[in-house]
Amino acid sequence: MPIIVNLDVVLAKRKMKSVQLAKLIGITEQNLSILKTGKAKAVRLSTLDAICRHLKCQPGDILEYIDPEQDA
Repeated sequence: MPIIVNLDVVLAKRKMKSVQLAKLIGITEQNLSILKTGKAKAVRLSTLDAICRHLKCQPGDILEYIDPEQDA
């Protein structure tokens, strides 16, 4: 999938653990893990908003598009 989730990178820069973020944004650690690993099929805008608010970042800091045709 050409969408890369860089949540681990942003969490590390903010020195925050996944457990802390999950509690702050009101989702389970399991759901946050699914998002972090890129296995999520969709992300609610309200969840993305909460992540950005608590990590003080932009959506583009978390989500990155990689053009698969560029690698070919």
